[in-house]
Amino acid sequence: MKTADEYVESLRGRRMEVYFMGERIDEPVDHPAFRPHINSAAITYRRPPHDADASALATARSHLTGDAINRFTHIHQSTEDLVSKVRLLRAIGQHTGSCFQRCVGWDAMNALYVVTHDMDAQLGTPYHGRLVDYVRYVQTADLMCTGAMTDPKGDRSLAPSRQPDPDQYMHVVDRREAGIVVRGAKVHQTGAVNSHEIIVMPTAALEPADADYALAFAVPADAPGLVYVFGRQTNDSRKAEGCVDQGNLQYGIVGGEALVVFEDVFVPWERVFMCGEYAFAAPLVEVFASYHRQNYGGCKTGVADVLIGATALLADYQGVGKVSHVRDKITEMVHLTESLYCCSIACSAQGAKTGSGAYFVDPLLANVTKLNVTRNVYEIGRLAQDIAGGFIATLPSEHDLHHPRVGPLVGKYYSAREGVSTEARFRVARLVENMTGGTALVESMHGAGSPQAQKIMILRRANLPQKTRLAARLAGVADERP
Repeated sequence: MKTADEYVESLRGRRMEVYFMGERIDEPVDHPAFRPHINSAAITYRRPPHDADASALATARSHLTGDAINRFTHIHQSTEDLVSKVRLLRAIGQHTGSCFQRCVGWDAMNALYVVTHDMDAQLGTPYHGRLVDYVRYVQTADLMCTGAMTDPKGDRSLAPSRQPDPDQYMHVVDRREAGIVVRGAKVHQTGAVNSHEIIVMPTAALEPADADYALAFAVPADAPGLVYVFGRQTNDSRKAEGCVDQGNLQYGIVGGEALVVFEDVFVPWERVFMCGEYAFAAPLVEVFASYHRQNYGGCKTGVADVLIGATALLADYQGVGKVSHVRDKITEMVHLTESLYCCSIACSAQGAKTGSGAYFVDPLLANVTKLNVTRNVYEIGRLAQDIAGGFIATLPSEHDLHHPRVGPLVGKYYSAREGVSTEARFRVARLVENMTGGTALVESMHGAGSPQAQKIMILRRANLPQKTRLAARLAGVADERP
């Protein structure tokens, strides 16, 4: 298994085509826009230093090799594995206060493990064996993978095969004896620039006419033909301006998302896990989405733990930490956070074994988890801003705080209670601002799918006919149901 330092060093010298703010970035590892996200991902190569119980969860035993491996490369073998995943994500979130990016590829491997097995069983395809070999490679080399599902989609009223521009969905443009050539793009790709591998999946259910879009495969992140355009984040220019104003200096805001363009990228057959099997696109999307929505009650609660602590600390600095309505609001933040955690633990504990041998979460409860995240995280952030006060949005720069002329004035008029420096108040306020700003909240809303996607899955899994039978029996109208 790699150490955190070995992970960082493994990203150097890859000569990837990466752009940010209109400039090509030759070495992202040392660039201030990228390094905080790299630092956050590097924590997945360490054991959480503050949590002895979670530290033991950082490794697992490979069912393929019998070796100890990084849990982020593991194929879940029990409901205990699913619960351990959530516990580990919360512990790491508590350490970084930000997205640590490695979950997406982990979920992609597990989803493909389940679906390729079913595909082979029904169609006689060779995909599951390829996937097993790929998982063994990822485990042995301890690689970070990013899962790439979201296509640009173009005109969303049209299916992939009916798009005026066929590249709006990833598709195969050539089949060769040695492999396939693919073209298209994936958007919002968390941790893509600092991953070793990209695992591509289809983004939606497909029809027979869309067979060229039914693709799942893996490529190295530095494969020829890949172009990365790194996305902007709230207050990202502060990364090059100082430290106090960043809020979360070491680990950034969210997950370092990027547009990843595939300009006729070659993929060897041994790395192709779906090519034309359109009927299995929808099951793969559903399995992956359920795994990924499970996560949010883990990582988001770990991040919320940090935000609750920052809010309580700032209230104390400002002399209102013991005021009853402040304590009541903090209690509500805790309640909302633990409710999310309960959902994630529940969907894990009620998981079940699949035909592949891997364990899959309860998909209904996984979608409930994520739908709650789209609401609770906003309310937690609102309460944090309520307690913090409006100055987190109008605070002068740290450069003003240290300016020879206005610095003493800023220090005086933004002072906290006795015994607390103005800079300390600035630092915690910037952390609250960072964690409740636009980028963090948008990711909670749309990461792992928008609320409507969860509602569709919840209704599909709700088993309404059974519920109506229950009600009709108790009401004595069993013979009059529609």
